[in-house]
Amino acid sequence: MHQLLLRMWSRRGIRSVAGQMFVLQVAVVLVLVAAAVLALLLQSRGDAEREAQNRTLAVASSVASSPTVRQALADGRPSAALQQQAEETRKRSHVDFVVVMSPTGIRYTHPTPAQIGQHYIGSITAAQHGGIVTETTVGTLGPSVRTVVPVTDAKDKVIGLVSAGITIHQVSSAAGRQVPLVLGAAGLVLAAATGGSALIGRRLSHQTHGLGPVQMTRMYEHHDAVLHSVREGVLIVDPRGRLLLANDEARRLLGFAADLEGRPVAELGLDPGAEQLLLSGRATTDEVIEVGDRLLAISQRPMARPPGPGGWVATLRDTTELSALMGRVEVVQERLRLLYDAGIRIGTTLDVTRTAEELAEFSVPGFADYTTVDLADAVLRGEEPNRMPAAELRRVALRGVRLDVPLYPPGVLIHFDPATPQASGFGTGQMVLEADLAAFSGWQAQDPDRARRLLAHGVHSMITAPLRARGAILGVVTFWRSKEPTPFTEEDLSLAEELVARAAVSIDNARRFTREHTMAVTLQRSLLPHALPEQNAVDVAHRYLPAEAGLGGFGVGGDWFDVIPLPGARVAIVVGDVVGHGLHAAATMGQLRTAVHNLSTLDLPPDELLWHLDELVTRIDQDRDGDPETPTLTGATCLYAIYDPVSGRCTMASGGHLEPILVHPDGRARLPGVPAGPPLGLGGLPYEKTEVLLPEGSSIVVYTDGLVEDRHHDIDERIERLRRAVEPAGRTPDQMCQAAMDAMVPGPPRDDVALVVARTRLLDDKHTASWEVPSDPAAVAGVRAAAAEQLRDWGLEEETFTLELTLSELVTNAIRHATGPIGVRLIHDRSLICEVSDGSSVSPHLRRATTMEEGGRGLFLVAQFADSWGTRYTSAGKVIWTEQRLGHAAP
Repeated sequence: MHQLLLRMWSRRGIRSVAGQMFVLQVAVVLVLVAAAVLALLLQSRGDAEREAQNRTLAVASSVASSPTVRQALADGRPSAALQQQAEETRKRSHVDFVVVMSPTGIRYTHPTPAQIGQHYIGSITAAQHGGIVTETTVGTLGPSVRTVVPVTDAKDKVIGLVSAGITIHQVSSAAGRQVPLVLGAAGLVLAAATGGSALIGRRLSHQTHGLGPVQMTRMYEHHDAVLHSVREGVLIVDPRGRLLLANDEARRLLGFAADLEGRPVAELGLDPGAEQLLLSGRATTDEVIEVGDRLLAISQRPMARPPGPGGWVATLRDTTELSALMGRVEVVQERLRLLYDAGIRIGTTLDVTRTAEELAEFSVPGFADYTTVDLADAVLRGEEPNRMPAAELRRVALRGVRLDVPLYPPGVLIHFDPATPQASGFGTGQMVLEADLAAFSGWQAQDPDRARRLLAHGVHSMITAPLRARGAILGVVTFWRSKEPTPFTEEDLSLAEELVARAAVSIDNARRFTREHTMAVTLQRSLLPHALPEQNAVDVAHRYLPAEAGLGGFGVGGDWFDVIPLPGARVAIVVGDVVGHGLHAAATMGQLRTAVHNLSTLDLPPDELLWHLDELVTRIDQDRDGDPETPTLTGATCLYAIYDPVSGRCTMASGGHLEPILVHPDGRARLPGVPAGPPLGLGGLPYEKTEVLLPEGSSIVVYTDGLVEDRHHDIDERIERLRRAVEPAGRTPDQMCQAAMDAMVPGPPRDDVALVVARTRLLDDKHTASWEVPSDPAAVAGVRAAAAEQLRDWGLEEETFTLELTLSELVTNAIRHATGPIGVRLIHDRSLICEVSDGSSVSPHLRRATTMEEGGRGLFLVAQFADSWGTRYTSAGKVIWTEQRLGHAAP
C-alpha cells in the first residue's frame, strides 16, 4: 500500500487522470471525516454543558430540600455542621463547590474556608424570589456552570440560598476519554477510504496508461485524425493475427468494407504477399508489394513496449505513380552526385593544365571511357583566346580506360578540320553529339586513318562540348565511349554541358590567375635589379625567391635588395621588405627602391637616409588616405649599410629590419647590434647608426624575414640557425648563399625571400694616395706636381691634364672659401677618384659666368672635364669629389 501511494503521489501520477481521481477521492474522504469528528466534538461539548447544568441543579435542589439545612437556616444559626454537610455532599456528587448562603448572598459554606462570610459572586436575584438561576461563569475555579436554588420554609418564604457549581473541564474530561475512540474510528475510516481510492486509481491508471486529461483529449483527437484525416494507411494487428484498427485510407487502398476490426487478417481477402507480410510481424521499411493494380510501400514495426497489448503496426503508401518515376529519379540523383563531385574535384589548383587534367580524370570512367581536353595556346599563356576561323588547339589532357587508344597525345598542337565537331564547337559554341561514329558523318575528316583505328579500337560514340566561360570559348572537351555499349544520348548532352561549364569556370579562373601572376612577376622582375653594378668594394652573391603562388597574391611580394656604388669607391648594400603580396606590394617596393636610389645620390649617412625615406613613406600614406581602396605603406622595413673599402668601415642603420650577420674571415659569425629603428612610415622617430671595422675578407649577410620566419619556430632560433649555416670559413659568397637557402628554405617559401652576401675587399696603399695642403695658394703647385707623379706610378699619364686642372680648381676654392684643414686623396679604382676635404660645411655651387667676368668658371670646368662630381658631408666638414673613367680595366 505504501509503494502504491508513493506511485500515485508521484509528480507524473498527480498529472494523470488516475492521480487526479485519487487526490479528489482522498480529499472528499478527508472532508467527511473531519466534519464528522468536528460534529462529535461540538456535540460532546454541548452534552458536557447540559450535564453540568443538570448535575448542579440536582445537587443544589437536594441540598436545599435537606431538613438539616432548612432547620439551620430557619434558626438563623448556621453551624460548622452545615459546612461539613456541604463538603460531604460536594464530594459525593463530584461537583466543585456547594455553597449555602443567606438570602442576601452571604456565604455560610465554601470549599475554601476563607471565602465563608464573603458575598457570593454571581446572579441570585431570581433565586431570592423563589426561582432558579443557572449560569455559566468564570469564577475562582475557572469556567464553570453554577445553579442557585432557594431554600424555603413551610410558608414558602425564602430563608436561604444554595448554589452548586462544577467546572466544564471536569465534565468534559469524562467525555474527552471518548475522543481517542472517535479519532481512531475516523482514522480507520480514512485509511479504508484511501486504500480503496488507491486501488481504484491503480486500475484507472492501468487503463489510461497514466495519461492526464489534456493528453487524453489530445490522444482522442490524434486517434480521430489517424482514422479519418491521415492520407496514409494505418493497420494495427494483434499478436494473434487479428485486425485491431484500420483507418479510412487503409480501407480505401485495400478495398476493405466497414466493421472488419477483430477479424483475422487471413480472412480479409488480401493478396498473398500483403497477407504474408502482415501476419509475419517482421520489421520492414517501404517494402513495395503489389496489391491489385496498386503498388503499395508498406512499413511495419512491432509494438513490443509494455504495457501495450503487443502486435505490430503497418503503414501503407500508394507508390504506383512514384515507381514509374523511380528509374528516372535514380538517374537524376546519380547525375547530381556526379556534378557535386565535379565541383569538389575539378579546380583544386589555379593551374590551367592541371585543371584540364582533373576534368579528364574525373569524367573517366563515370561518364565516358575516354576524355580529351584541347585548349587554345593563348589560354595556356593566360591570355584571352582568339576567335580564329580555323580551330588550332593544343591537346592538354587525355585520360581513358586503356593506354593504347589511337588519339592525339597531350602536347600536340592540332589544326582541326572545319568539318570536325571540335572545329564546329570551338567556332560556334554549340555542342555536337555523334551517337554513331561508324556512320562517318564528318568527324573523321581530321584524320581518316586514325578514325578507322578508333573504330577498330571499339570507340562508337562521342560528345564534343566547348569550354565557354564569361563569353569566351577557351577550347573543346571531347567525351568518347567504347567499353560502355550504350551510346551517348540527348539526355547525356545536358550532363556534359553542366560538367564542362563547371570546368570551364575553373579553367578560366586559372587562366586569369596565370595572366595576373605573369603581370605581377613581370612587374616585380622589372623593379628588381637585373644585374648588380660593377664595383671593387665587395664581392656579391644573392638569392631571391618569390612566395609560393596562391599564398597571398600571385606569389609576388615586396622584398627587394640593391648594391649601389657610391663616390669614393664605397658601396651601399640595401635590403627592404614591404608587408603583403600582390601587385600593390610589388609597386610599393618599386617606389621605395627608386627613392633609395635617389637619396643615395645625395651621399647621406644611413641614419639620415632612412629618416628621409620615412618622411617620404609618410607623405605617400597621407596622399592615399582619401582612397579607401588603396592600402597604405605602413609595414615597410629597410636596412641600409655603407662599406668603405679604403678604411674598412661599415656604417649601418635599420628601419624596423632584421639585423645583418657579419662573418669574419676565420668563420666567426656575429650580430653587430644595429639599433632597431621604427618601421618606415611611423614618422618623427629617430634612427641610429652603427659603425664597425671589418677585416678584409669579411662577409656581410643581409636578408628579409621570409628567410627566417616560421610559424612553428621562434625567430631567434631561426636566426641562430642561419648564423650557423653561414659560419664555416673558406667558402665563396655564392656558396654561402646556397648553404643558407638549403638550411632555411628546403621547400617552396610561404613568403618572399631575399638574401645578399657581400664579401669585403680593401684598397691598399698602392691604390690610394693622400696629402695635407696648407692654406696657402702657393701650395697648389706642389700638390699638383705630387699628384702627377702618383699618376705616372699608376700608369695613368693620360689622365694627368684633367686631374691637374680639377685638383687646381678644387684646392684653390678650398683655400679661398673654406677653412682648414685641407686634404687631398686620390683613389685608383675602376675610375680615378679625386677627393678634396676641408673644414667648411658650405657646399660650392655651379654657375655660368658671363663674358665680361674674370672668375666663376672653376666648377664649370670641373664639371665639363670630370665624368661626375659631387659633395659629401662629414662630421669634420665636407668632401668635394670627382671621378674620371679610365680607359683600361680596373685593378
